[in-house]
Amino acid sequence: MNDLHLHKMNISRIFLPKFRGWIAPLFGLLVSCVTPVSQVPEKPTRQVLADSVFIQEEHHAFPVGTDRKANEVRSIAVDNRQRVWIATADGIFRKEPGSSDWIAVLDGEDRGPAYAVAVDARGDVLLGTWNGLYSWHEGQTTRKNGPKPPISAIALHADHVYALGPNGIWQSNEQGWEEIPCGVARTVRDAVTDETGALWVATNAGLYRIKDGKTVLYQDTRELLSCYAKSIAFGPDHTQWVAVLGGVSVRKENKLLRNLTPAEGISSANVNCVRQSPDGTMWVGTDVGVVRYDAEYHHTLLFSKRWLLDDQVNALAFDREGNGWIATNKGVSQIRRRPMTLAQKQDYFYDRLMKRHIRPPWTCGSIRLDAPGDTAHWHPSDDDNDGEYTGGYLAMESFRYAVTKDPDALDKARKAFRYLRFLHEVTGKPGFFARSVIPTDWKTMHDPNRSFTERELAEELVKDPRRKSVEVRWHPSADGKWLWKGDTSSDEMDGHMMGYFFFYEYAAEASDKEEIRKHIASLMGGLMTNHFNLEDIDGTHTHWGVWSPDQLNRDPDWSSEKSLNSFELLAYLKLAAHVTGEARFQKAYQDLMEKEGYLDNAAQLNNKNPAWQIYFDRTMEGYIFPILIKYETDPTLKRFYQGLIDEWMKGQESGENLINNLTYALATGKIVNVPQTVSFLREIPLDLVDWHIDHTLREDVQLVRRPILEEMQVSELPPPAIRPTVRWDKNPWDAKNGNPMNEKEPVFWLWPYWMARYLHIIAG
Repeated sequence: MNDLHLHKMNISRIFLPKFRGWIAPLFGLLVSCVTPVSQVPEKPTRQVLADSVFIQEEHHAFPVGTDRKANEVRSIAVDNRQRVWIATADGIFRKEPGSSDWIAVLDGEDRGPAYAVAVDARGDVLLGTWNGLYSWHEGQTTRKNGPKPPISAIALHADHVYALGPNGIWQSNEQGWEEIPCGVARTVRDAVTDETGALWVATNAGLYRIKDGKTVLYQDTRELLSCYAKSIAFGPDHTQWVAVLGGVSVRKENKLLRNLTPAEGISSANVNCVRQSPDGTMWVGTDVGVVRYDAEYHHTLLFSKRWLLDDQVNALAFDREGNGWIATNKGVSQIRRRPMTLAQKQDYFYDRLMKRHIRPPWTCGSIRLDAPGDTAHWHPSDDDNDGEYTGGYLAMESFRYAVTKDPDALDKARKAFRYLRFLHEVTGKPGFFARSVIPTDWKTMHDPNRSFTERELAEELVKDPRRKSVEVRWHPSADGKWLWKGDTSSDEMDGHMMGYFFFYEYAAEASDKEEIRKHIASLMGGLMTNHFNLEDIDGTHTHWGVWSPDQLNRDPDWSSEKSLNSFELLAYLKLAAHVTGEARFQKAYQDLMEKEGYLDNAAQLNNKNPAWQIYFDRTMEGYIFPILIKYETDPTLKRFYQGLIDEWMKGQESGENLINNLTYALATGKIVNVPQTVSFLREIPLDLVDWHIDHTLREDVQLVRRPILEEMQVSELPPPAIRPTVRWDKNPWDAKNGNPMNEKEPVFWLWPYWMARYLHIIAG
C-alpha cells in the first residue's frame, strides 16, 4: 500500500466520521462553485473599476502662534481673496493665501476678546469684538457707531447687516444703524437671514424669527430637539438646520422634519455650529469633531489630531475651492480637497516608503518621530515584527512585479527575500531566525536587554506559566556589524512563509526559486530537528514559537494555540514539500494529520473558544490559507481547506481586512467585499502618523466586547478615515489606539492595491 493511499484511507477514517454531518453537503457545493487559485483568470470576467479621479482629503494645521487665548478660535470666514479671518479670545487675526502666519488686525487698546467675523457682499470684512463692530476695507479698519458692544454675532442680507449681542440687535441702513426692538433672549449665539429677509437668531431660549416687526419664538420640543440653540444654517431643498444641545433639528417651512442625535451619527450632544459646504454637504461641528451629512443623511466623522488641531469645533467656513476651514480651541484646521487617482496615490505612498521606511539591510518598518506628529524630524526604528512586516512588503513587490513586470519591483523583492534569509543566517543556528536586526551603533532600540529579579520572575510566572523571561534579547552578529533580536514568535514565521509563497509564485525567476528552496529546506529542517518548535540559541523554544504536538495536544496551557498553530505547521510543511520536492516534509505533514490529529485541530479554526479569539489570528490565518489551497492535491483535503476558508470568510462580512478579502479571492477565485476594498483604498488619508484615536469620546457608538472578547471595542466599524494607522494584524474595532511618535510604513495600502490590480478589481 503506497503512502498516498494510506494517507487517503486514514483521512477518511479519522476525519470524515467526525464531521460528515456538515462536510458532505458542503463538498458538493464547493465542487460546483470553487475556482482554484491556479484558475484565477488573467483577463477580467466582470467589470473592472476604472481608476477615476476622487477627492482625497488632507488636514493642514494653522495654529495661531503659541498663545492659548489666540488659539481659542470662536468664528471664522474666508474673503473673496482667499484670506482667512478669525475671531479669537485674544482678538482678530487674518492669514494671507499661501502663508501660515497670522496677522493681528486690531492691536493696542482695541485688542481683546473677539466673537464674530463675516464678509459682506462688497467683500468688506466685519468684525465683532468686545468693544464694538468694525469693518475692514483695503487695509483700513473702521469702528461703526451705533451697535452697542460686545458684538457676538453678525448676520448679512443683500442690502444690510445685522449686528447682535447681549445688549441688543442693530440693523444697518443708509443713515447708519438703528436698534431693533424685538425682545429676544440676550444669549445670542448665531444669526442668519433667509431669502425673504427674515432674521433668525439662535439663543439659549430657543430659535427666534424676526420679520416686519414681528418676533416668533420656537422652543417647544415639537419644534426643536432642545431650546439651547447654538447655530443655524440653511441647507439643501430650503431646509433649515439648527444646532442645539443634543444634536441638530432639521426644519422646513417652520416645521420640524427630523432630529439628528447620536443615534443618527452625531458624535457629541454638545453641538456648536452648522454650515453648508459648496457641494451641499452639511457640516456639523461638535465637541468631538465634525460630522458631515449628504442629501440622503449618510454621515461621516472627522476627529482626532489626524484631522483637527482640537476635537472641539467652534465654527466652520469654506473657500471657493470647497476646502473646509475649522475653528477649534487650539487653532485652525483646513480640510483640503485634492483630486487624485489611485495610481497617483500609489506613487505618493511608494515614494514615501522608499525615502523613509526602508533601512539597511532592507528592513521595511515604521519610523520614530522626535516629537508627536512632527514628520520633519525622525529616526529609523525597530519592531518585534520587522520580519513579518517585511514579509508583507515582499508580497507587495511580488504583486507589483506580477502586474507591471517592472525589473525594479523584482530587484526589490529579491532584496526583501534576502533580508528575511539574513535573519536566519545571522543567528548561526539552523531552523532559528531573528525578529529583527539593527546596526551595532544604535543607541535606542525597542525592548532592550534587561535583567529580572526573582520577584519579577515570580510575578511573570504567575501571570503566564508559559512565559519565557529573556534577559538577553539582542545579540551581536559574528561580524560585529549587527545586533539581532531573538525570542522570535509564531506570527513572524507566518509573515516569512507568506512572503516566500507570494514571491515564489508571482515574481521569482528560476534562480530565485532555487534560493527559496534552499532557504525553506534549511529553515524547516531545523524546525523538524527541534520537534517542530522554534528553538532559540539557549536550546529552548521561544515564548510563542511552539508547534509541537507535545505542547499543542498534551499541555493544557497551550490549548488556546492548538487550532491555529496546527494549521500553521501544516501550511509550512506543505510549502516546504511543494517547493523542495523533499519527501520528508510531505511525510511529516501526513504524520501530523494521521497520528497527531492536526487536521482535527485545524478544523476548529473558526470555532475557537471566545476567550481565545484574537484579531491578530485572523490575519495570520489569511497569510497561510493560500498555501494549503494552492499546493494541496488530495481532493478530500483540498475540499476541506476550501470549506474552512469559506467558513472563515463568512465570519468577516464587514470586509474590514483588505488582505483577507484579497487572499480569499486569490485562493478561491471568488471576489468578495469589493466596495469595502475600494472605499478603503480611496478614503485612507495620506497622513501616516499613527495618531492616537479615542472612540470612547464618541456618543454615536457604544463600547462592546466584540468581535474580540478580551478587548474593548466600538459597536460600529470605524470608517478608514478615523481608524488608527493600519497594520492588518491590528483590530480595527479597537476603542483606543495609536502612538503619534510613530509614522507607519505605507505597505498596508500598497500591498492590497497591487493585489487588487493583479485580480483585475481595479484598473491601472
